[in-house]
Amino acid sequence: MDASNHTTVMEFILLSISVHLEEQPFIAVLLSTMYLVALLGNSLMITLILTDQHLHTPMYFFLSILSVVDMSYSSVIVPKMLSILLSTKKIISFSECITQLYFFVAFGLTEMFLLAVMAYDRYVAICNPMHYTMVMSGKACSFMVAGSWGIAALNSLLHAVLISGLSFCGSNIIHYFFCDIPPLLKLSCSDTSIYEIALFIEASVIGLGPFLCVLISYVHIIATILKVQSSAGRHKAFSTCSSHLTVVSLFYGTIVFNYFCPSSAYSLERDIVITVMYTVVTPMLNPLIYSLRNKEVKGALSRIITKRTCLQNI
Repeated sequence: MDASNHTTVMEFILLSISVHLEEQPFIAVLLSTMYLVALLGNSLMITLILTDQHLHTPMYFFLSILSVVDMSYSSVIVPKMLSILLSTKKIISFSECITQLYFFVAFGLTEMFLLAVMAYDRYVAICNPMHYTMVMSGKACSFMVAGSWGIAALNSLLHAVLISGLSFCGSNIIHYFFCDIPPLLKLSCSDTSIYEIALFIEASVIGLGPFLCVLISYVHIIATILKVQSSAGRHKAFSTCSSHLTVVSLFYGTIVFNYFCPSSAYSLERDIVITVMYTVVTPMLNPLIYSLRNKEVKGALSRIITKRTCLQNI
């Protein structure tokens, strides 16, 4: 397409979740509530892990980082989404769009890698308990977290640079509620065929790597648990990874359903609902899942409440 016949796009118009004005306040209140619950829940989880000595283990170290990522993940999307819902100005500048895209991809990939690291942690704890302290040392844990952040940041930077290099000279309306790669590719008047092929290959490698790590880890974990003779022993072993398995199922389930559904079954409404699931609902549910299904977290919360009660009575 000849870009000289078009005005270069310097800003985009983001369509809100609901096109009906009367529904927007209700959706805004609902999203605000879920966002606040996500912030409070993850902040509480981080506080518990930092202050309670019983939770100073590799598993809870990874969980604290996951909580930071969840809060950041939601914060990239929700505030702008709310401003669009509650304002007549539904504009995002080109630079803001690319920035939002960068952090969205970076935090999403970081969470994916962290879930794989946490699965490996559970694999070592259950399948090789005698070597757990040596394998999951403080240095090794820090290296795995830094690697997750680093790979995600570099990968996200690559996408941000490539998207920035595309020409946008036609419509500036994004049929979505935030800047994601597929909607921007659809708007571009550049030839994106090569980038789309490279994106598919790269996403398959980057996405399947952590997923296979989770899958292989749990195959070994389940095989080890089934070898335990007592039902009490099997229950105890499985309880140490049930919360993580629930979070993994929720996170990967929504992403797989969103990105791997046949294009013939695509609808904007369904895509928006599923995207809200893994950008807002999942970060909100993660701390609840770990607190409700984990005796150590509930114990830490109980100790903090008891300590504060005692201090107030003095």
